[in-house]
Amino acid sequence: MTTARLPLFPLNSVLFPGLVLPLNVFEQRYRALMRDLAALPDDGPRRFGVVAIRDGHEVAPSAPGLPEGMRPEPGPASGFGPDPMRAFYAVGCVADLTSVRARPDGTYEVLATGTTRFRLRSVDASGAYLTGECEHIEEEQGEGAGVLASGVVRAFRAYQKRLAGANESSLAGQSELPGEPRVLSYLVAAAAVLDTPAKQRLLQASDTASRLADELRLLRAETAVISKLPSLPAVALTQRPTSPN
Repeated sequence: MTTARLPLFPLNSVLFPGLVLPLNVFEQRYRALMRDLAALPDDGPRRFGVVAIRDGHEVAPSAPGLPEGMRPEPGPASGFGPDPMRAFYAVGCVADLTSVRARPDGTYEVLATGTTRFRLRSVDASGAYLTGECEHIEEEQGEGAGVLASGVVRAFRAYQKRLAGANESSLAGQSELPGEPRVLSYLVAAAAVLDTPAKQRLLQASDTASRLADELRLLRAETAVISKLPSLPAVALTQRPTSPN
């Protein structure tokens, strides 16, 4: 398998291939990461690995009010315990830096795009920010992906309708879902309102067909639950929050 050492950007959310990730970067460790990435040639890859946090804090604890000598020591692994490897889920997503804008106060406004999945093999905390040995994961289609994709499209539309409390005509103007099963599986996984463990399970599915089958089950179950909660407010399914890093 192909491996590469990548800078790591842990988040309390899951990034999927093909999805856009906005970041508000203010911590010193991630400022250093963005400075290093921004210094790379524009025509070359500027990549980092996004991993979801299993046990830890996206933003390092600052303990305001404590005396200077008692405050937590800042560092690349701050908030992730003595063994950062144990704090993260094992499968993450490579992000390509799309744009980075330095603000006058030294923080950064960043846009990145998820590309491919990787398995995290080790974590190194010896530098200004975490890096990891990342093993590329090939995406297999699996058996019956095309048929499952058709079912997921129907289930997702029903899910949207229930979640928005909308009628069919109000959904008519929405853009078409992608027909390619792999792309569809990642889009639905990102758009569905699910907790991090559920999204992580979808990210690390063994193949596209398995991911679609899991999504079909989840969408049907969620739609059934929502149908019992008619007062649930509308949610923008494709809006992704900006991470406060």
